[in-house]
Amino acid sequence: MSNQSIVNQGQQYVMNTYSRFPIALVRGSGSYVWDADGKQYLDFLGGIAVCILGHCDPGMQTALNEQASRLWHVSNLYWIQPQVELAEKLTRLSGLDRAFFCNSGAEANEAALKLARKYHYRRGQSQRHQFIVFNHSFHGRTLATVTATGQKKYQEGFAPLPAGFVYADFNDLESVRRLINDETAAILLEPVQGEGGINPGQPEFLTAIRSVCDQEDILLIFDEVQCGMGRTGAFLACQSYGVTPDIVTIAKGLGGGFPMGAMLASDRAASGFAPGDHASTFGGNPLATAVANYVVDVVSSPSFLENVESMGAYLRQGLNKIEDKRIMEVRGKGLMLGVEFDREIRDLVEICMKLGLLLIGAGPQVLRFVPPLNITAAEIDQALAILQAALKEWQ
Repeated sequence: MSNQSIVNQGQQYVMNTYSRFPIALVRGSGSYVWDADGKQYLDFLGGIAVCILGHCDPGMQTALNEQASRLWHVSNLYWIQPQVELAEKLTRLSGLDRAFFCNSGAEANEAALKLARKYHYRRGQSQRHQFIVFNHSFHGRTLATVTATGQKKYQEGFAPLPAGFVYADFNDLESVRRLINDETAAILLEPVQGEGGINPGQPEFLTAIRSVCDQEDILLIFDEVQCGMGRTGAFLACQSYGVTPDIVTIAKGLGGGFPMGAMLASDRAASGFAPGDHASTFGGNPLATAVANYVVDVVSSPSFLENVESMGAYLRQGLNKIEDKRIMEVRGKGLMLGVEFDREIRDLVEICMKLGLLLIGAGPQVLRFVPPLNITAAEIDQALAILQAALKEWQ
């Protein structure tokens, strides 16, 4: 089938929930994908920060195929060996104590919100039900997580939204302090905001938030769905700040493209859940955890993370060298970078796609770069050359 035939069929049968580009990607290898008409693209979107080892990684294929020949699904009524192995790895690497597995970032964040409320309930403090969240954040598409998301455009039309969420300004400690009261259960934030424009947390802000939570007996939840799993050059972004939350959520890159999410928590926070309090039918299934075990082994390697940091610096240096008066700022950490322009960038994204480079925005004026974490310098050079050509064409 051609691009156009797939697009036509999709428009007839698939629910209209995405503003899709008019191509159908049918094959991938490493940092490249091909559409149904055979055109090649350099993929600096990576399934929106998901394909952290690129497309069709041979090791991931082996892990999946070997597990697929043994066992697919048994439910969490029984112990699942690759799930247990993954829990041990993630807790050891994160410095936390317990893992809960699900299928997506929204589910992981939903679990974290439920855990925070149940934690206080079990301590006889059921009045602690309120969450401090942040403007320009993004936490998912369920009713609770879209309410936690500090962007009105994602909430429009879904009222009444769940109660119990109040909004502070990111990197503004006083705006947080003003919202704390005896109903506060937790503070939820992204160490590096993703959809809100690639906004890194200031080190002193995140350190101070940790101290405030300790002083006020509030749980600290870090949403690392996009910025975790090596994306910033550390296994978890919070580790580059030297701050350990009570709960951290990860997804996207955890399965390298296989649907996979997790919530990690300290023993103290995890004590909020007892059997029957939360569950996921498919969470931590044998196929997903077999793949994630391989991904974690690769990504947690010090040499791999050093290369992420090195390639992130190389990409940032290249972006900073581009001379274009429309560029306002280059910001981010590791291989999670954004270029802010003085105007909306939708047309620029489409020109880049036409020239063979896949990118996406992070807000209307920020061009987002979240390529595979094993991207090479030669591929970065190719991406920068395409971007410069696109900028010349962009009016």
